[in-house]
Amino acid sequence: MGKSLKDIAEALKVSKTTVSWVLSGRGDEQKISSATQKKIIDYAKQVKYRPNYLAKSLSSGKTKTIGLVVPFIGDTFYAQVAMEVELVAEQLGYTVTFCSSESNPVRENNIIQMLRSKNIDGLIIAPTNYAKGELENLIQEKYPFVLIDRFFPELNTNYIIIDNIGCSYNLVNKLINEGRKKVAIITTASALFTMSLRYEGYKTALIEHDCFISPHLYGEVSRNEYELDIIRVLDTIFDAVPDVDGFYFTTHYLGMEGLRYFYKRNIDVSKIGLACLHSTPSFELLAPNMHIAYLPIKEIGRESVRVLIEKLETTDNEDEKVKLVLPVCD
Repeated sequence: MGKSLKDIAEALKVSKTTVSWVLSGRGDEQKISSATQKKIIDYAKQVKYRPNYLAKSLSSGKTKTIGLVVPFIGDTFYAQVAMEVELVAEQLGYTVTFCSSESNPVRENNIIQMLRSKNIDGLIIAPTNYAKGELENLIQEKYPFVLIDRFFPELNTNYIIIDNIGCSYNLVNKLINEGRKKVAIITTASALFTMSLRYEGYKTALIEHDCFISPHLYGEVSRNEYELDIIRVLDTIFDAVPDVDGFYFTTHYLGMEGLRYFYKRNIDVSKIGLACLHSTPSFELLAPNMHIAYLPIKEIGRESVRVLIEKLETTDNEDEKVKLVLPVCD
């Protein structure tokens, strides 16, 4: 069994409080002599002392742990964000608990309640479309959280998102400038406000250039069955508009499945205008001419942790929300 603060204090004939101050890095603040501090630190190393984090959390009311809740932890985008969140949180003295809602609102609510029951200090959440009620509860209870990737404009929350309208507009503009006249959009979960913004950027670009606009060029794919459903969507578009000459995919996994569809049907991707919001490593090989907007993954992860921990550690009663819209590189 490991040594406790009391054991160290008794062995060195100093008070338990003195040991606690020194091992928490506050020896100088409490005017404890350098010799005493060195003696305590050396002995703690000698006996392989390990802090009792449960006891610390009970005394401080903080666990120094934050939770990250995303729809699909296996998705390359969310996995990369998670890596950045963990890295930055660790640098700031926090650990991270990762959870995947699988885009299931019931599971999402259960996860949030479970994390709170474990006294997690705060949350970073990429919410499902049905998370509004639970988020309203968090707001009412003044529980610290930051939204990433997705948000609800009617809720006054902290959020870190990208310029969805701007990046979609720019991507579709590039297709139009190539001479594409009939550009289809392949998207998912239109009920998500984020996806509605991407559609807005697409449509604005078409309108400004007097391009062909048709409901037959709109394809919405089921997120939970996207590998199969995208086949139905693309078949329908080609049947309705055989001379479609451009495709804008609103997210990377749709772009990947779109390329799979084209290659399986021997469609020459070099003769079709392609654009996608976010990338996978295979795009450069399979579709070198595809226009890509690269998401600022590191900034999303870094800023979400910074904002959350700033909220956790501030004593300011005026809780001004941080609403950060990051630019996208293309």
